[in-house]
Amino acid sequence: MTRRDCQSIEIVGGGLAGLSLGLGLRRRGVPVTLFEAHGYPRHRVCGEFITGLDGVTIKRLGLAPILADALRHRQVVWHHRNQTVQNQRLPVPALGISRYRLDARLAEAFVETGGDLRVHTRVALEARPAGRVFATGRRPRPSLWIGLKVHVRNVPRGGDLEVHLGDQAYVGLSGIEDGKVNACGLFRRRPISPGTPPAPAFGLLFHYLEASGLTALAGRLCEGELDASSFCAVAAVNFQMEPFRPGRLCLGDSFAMIPPFTGNGMAVALQSAALALDPLSEWARGGLAWADTVAAINRGLRRRFRARLASANLLHPFLLEPWRQFWMAWAGHARLLPMRLLYHLTH
Repeated sequence: MTRRDCQSIEIVGGGLAGLSLGLGLRRRGVPVTLFEAHGYPRHRVCGEFITGLDGVTIKRLGLAPILADALRHRQVVWHHRNQTVQNQRLPVPALGISRYRLDARLAEAFVETGGDLRVHTRVALEARPAGRVFATGRRPRPSLWIGLKVHVRNVPRGGDLEVHLGDQAYVGLSGIEDGKVNACGLFRRRPISPGTPPAPAFGLLFHYLEASGLTALAGRLCEGELDASSFCAVAAVNFQMEPFRPGRLCLGDSFAMIPPFTGNGMAVALQSAALALDPLSEWARGGLAWADTVAAINRGLRRRFRARLASANLLHPFLLEPWRQFWMAWAGHARLLPMRLLYHLTH
């Protein structure tokens, strides 16, 4: 089968998994149409640092030019409330780049390689024809958690990456492009006190920081220059595996969402796309039935990510529940936390 005769692949969802998969397929000559409900560029709730992204994935997807100027981060400083708990040196540098920039670059590269990008277009999620891949992110579900993020300039920093543990909350600070810091947090949803005066949208982040006992962090962020246009929120945050649907191929967060404290969510999205590349290319050229293609990719996803997801979900409560945070902080002060082992379990 010639490249001209390849069967076309449809990708629903233009996040990291969808865009990188589309780009990889186009570089192999496979016709791809990608449907995205919104447009580019735009801000997303995301830690905006990438840990655990391997060189094989970067090479297979051709990401090296796109990530060339991402900041390299090696040091993570952990804080419990307003006290430093432990410094961690990452075995491999994390990459710091905003989704605003990264998604836009991937979308541009996809179009430049001949991909058909249809923005502001929604597709019925229940339809499951052969050749359709779902990379739409998580389906909204009732949740106790809310994610909030904003970019800040000129904020005092205590490390390449900072993780601040608060009451039923944690917040990450990471450097990104143009001298900005991304402040992104996961919080247990709380009512806003009656009579609270109206505030800018990003004021919701400061409400949650204060309510979580992260007053010193709130003060530091106030010293910086807040980019109000970057503020965004997501209320339906959950980390359970998506229900299995026979014949449906899901990648990235549509497959599973790893807890954000790992910094591994962006890597998982890209790695899931790289894993799907060969089977989808073979299907497009008529070498594999669709049912066998989906089964092969799903087996690969479970094999690669099952242990990582289980380990991260087991550790996640220790970053949120106050009594567990206390013991984690104590172990950190006593230098008893096996940080290198925990890193390898969750990446």
